[in-house]
Amino acid sequence: MPEVIFPGPEGRLEGRYHPQKAKDAPIAILLHPHPQFGGTMNNRVVYNLHYAFYNMGFTVLRFNFRGVGRSQGEYDQGIGELSDAASALDYLQTMNPNAKHCWVAGFSFGAWIGMQLLMRRPEITGFISVSPPADRYDFSFLAPCPSSGLVINGSNDRVAPPADTTALVNKLHEQKGITITHQEVEGAGHFFEDPHMDTLIGSVDTYVRRRLTETTR
Repeated sequence: MPEVIFPGPEGRLEGRYHPQKAKDAPIAILLHPHPQFGGTMNNRVVYNLHYAFYNMGFTVLRFNFRGVGRSQGEYDQGIGELSDAASALDYLQTMNPNAKHCWVAGFSFGAWIGMQLLMRRPEITGFISVSPPADRYDFSFLAPCPSSGLVINGSNDRVAPPADTTALVNKLHEQKGITITHQEVEGAGHFFEDPHMDTLIGSVDTYVRRRLTETTR
């Protein structure tokens, strides 16, 4: 899988880019957890999601936010990281101008950034939000949430309490025209330690494959 360096708002960003042979393959961007708590693009959840999307026929990009790995700049409270994600999506779209679908998947802090990116970019047709930290970050910007997606978390999550995730999903359910699917994986913690990783990836695979056969947002 080629390492790529592409321009971000604060200098170079480092990523891993995994293209398909089909020119009109759907594209997906993956967003990693909190940079100040050891989050990188090689986080296990992000890595496994990357390959899940690739195996479903997506051209995939995951990358390090500013100040992580070989990405330039420094942590910016989520504001700069959202700009990084927008730059990464620009890069992915430039490389794949004929892509049929565009998805964003984020884990933890990356889920928060991913949902904000969703609000800015109408071309995003679906999202995966894994362990969104609804207790720490304000998700009220999702008004209305522009596309359907899957929110998935663990029942034993001690980082992002399940009750807060459920409250977030209930709020999103009130919106018309989109469908928020919520799944709570029994016994899983924030990081979906084994044996729960297989359940997470299986759920994402089932959900995304179903959505790709539908025509609605």
